[in-house]
Amino acid sequence: MLSNISIISLQTIQEYIKALDLLSIIEEGFVSYSTGKAVIPPVAELLFENPRGETHIKYGYIKEQSSFVIKIASGFYENPNLGIPSSQGLMLLFHQKTGQLLAILLDEGYLTDIRTAIASMITLKYLAPKDADCIGILGTGTQAQLQLKYLTQVHTCKNIIIWGRNKEKCFAYQKQFQNSPFQIKIAKSISELAEESKIIITTTPAEQPLLKEEYIQKGTHITAVGSDTPYKNELSPFILKKADIVVSDSIAQSNTRGEIFQARKQNLLDERKIIELGNLITNPEMGRNNKEQISVADLTGVAVQDISIATSLFHYHKQIIELK
Repeated sequence: MLSNISIISLQTIQEYIKALDLLSIIEEGFVSYSTGKAVIPPVAELLFENPRGETHIKYGYIKEQSSFVIKIASGFYENPNLGIPSSQGLMLLFHQKTGQLLAILLDEGYLTDIRTAIASMITLKYLAPKDADCIGILGTGTQAQLQLKYLTQVHTCKNIIIWGRNKEKCFAYQKQFQNSPFQIKIAKSISELAEESKIIITTTPAEQPLLKEEYIQKGTHITAVGSDTPYKNELSPFILKKADIVVSDSIAQSNTRGEIFQARKQNLLDERKIIELGNLITNPEMGRNNKEQISVADLTGVAVQDISIATSLFHYHKQIIELK
């Protein structure tokens, strides 16, 4: 039985991923989702207190494809103190017609991190001001690092300002990119970061808002990727009230988690200005149309991203095997 199942290691996944056009792959997934071609049940999750952590189970299928995917991904925030990455997990691919297991992707949470960063890049592609001369990043962890790995695919800005609670981690982040094309400055405060940035990306697991509405300049775009549970919250809900455009990766999912969820709870959000990301990709004219507009993208992480990246990687794996 196991001889017919592809077991793909993290090392192999990291090698394969270099050959994939991730931006196009994830974009197509979002379009499938927003046009009703994907079946995505609600997220299942386990939240832990001691130590603090979470496990998400995301799953579903795209109707015209031959497989379905179940993803289990965990984040345990004290793991780095033990010398273990905070992200863990795997993805399972099954045949959509028979339910047979096709592949086990032992990605240890890597693909979740990558597809999250790519979704952020897609929002920048369609919403970020092209003439921004500084990009602010809240956070210094894996996701904050991945933002810079893929940023050059969608934007030319090389001036980066970062903020993190731990100054040692800020310095480590700065050192990590010292030989990169980026010039990285450490902000003394979040307000300083916002004052200098027309593009802001938030990547933290904060449960109380970090970015306040009074910090935000006209013409700013914000992508928030950290709030993927009902309890996380990086942005003041008044930012969403102030925004001209609000984009959600999943409007249905925003009923239970994310920045939109937090703003809804306080009746601060005009539902008419919410756009689903797949619809924005199909109709870019729905996005920003002047330099004064404030836009916010709320990314809670949708299973269609996992389906898209896992399926593409599996098909690439099969091509490699056939060539041997």
